[in-house]
Amino acid sequence: MEDEVLTEIPVRYNRIKDDTERLSFQMNSDLFTGSLLKTLVASKKSSRILELGTGGGLATSWILDGMDQQAKLLTIENNAALWEIAKEQLTDPRIEFLLVDGYKWLKDYQGEKFDLIFADAMPGKYDLFEETIHLLKAGGFYVIDDMLPQPNWPPGHAEKADAFIKILESRRDLILTKLKWSTGIIIAVKK
Repeated sequence: MEDEVLTEIPVRYNRIKDDTERLSFQMNSDLFTGSLLKTLVASKKSSRILELGTGGGLATSWILDGMDQQAKLLTIENNAALWEIAKEQLTDPRIEFLLVDGYKWLKDYQGEKFDLIFADAMPGKYDLFEETIHLLKAGGFYVIDDMLPQPNWPPGHAEKADAFIKILESRRDLILTKLKWSTGIIIAVKK
């Protein structure tokens, strides 16, 4: 068996990729991460999904492709230029796009919990983790990527990633799988 991405790449994927590259955005989720997200989302019927860090919408496009018609996605971004790309390319009534600071949103949110959280930003992954995991339903997936060293990591980030992995490993309320695959994926299920 070889790792390969299915040919079912989201329709808007290449346009989003081109638009974000024109902005010199270099933090897009890769094809493997997208394919995995689509698969995980498809397992959660009529779900509520939270994406922290929309970027230009590449991972969002995969999530959308995995959603059934009753599912809802709330995706949060703080960069207006990236947010506009995602909003323009992914017009779908099942998606709610918020242009807001993720730190503030996580501290203030009081709504329903989520079946799957893809934390692709500092808030929700390295920062405000307790607030984020509190928003996940029992049996829900918490997914993060970029846990293997990346060329765009600033100095000190590797130590931050290692420390966060240790925190996840010490939790007794999560079932955890670490994948040395793609950009380094961690999937946790809340007990």
